[in-house]
Amino acid sequence: EVQLVESGGGVVQPGGSLRLSCEASGFTFDSRAMSWVRQAPGKGLEWLSYISNGGLSTDYADSVRGRFTVSRDNAKNTLYLQMTNLTTEDIGVYYCARNRSPVVAGKKVGAWGQGTQVTVSA
Repeated sequence: EVQLVESGGGVVQPGGSLRLSCEASGFTFDSRAMSWVRQAPGKGLEWLSYISNGGLSTDYADSVRGRFTVSRDNAKNTLYLQMTNLTTEDIGVYYCARNRSPVVAGKKVGAWGQGTQVTVSA
């Protein structure tokens, strides 16, 4: 059974940082690209970042480029998202998902985690 379990969310002050983790199991992690997606309150799914299976290729949405960094440790079957300079615009539930394009026509496609909440508040 494919499982993706996110952790690391929480409450942070504006300008602060968080690192999210996603532990994967049930599939060959180092053979699959991975993505991070978020959903802000009352809004749709927003793809944030992608990393290739070997970690050599990454891509980011304009909204997070320069502030967020995706990485992975294939030996630990774990995906990471380092988030810096957080603002209230970053509030939402953050999901890890298998594959490069896990959002199709606004809907989840493929394997997803349950999500972790990120709140930015003074």
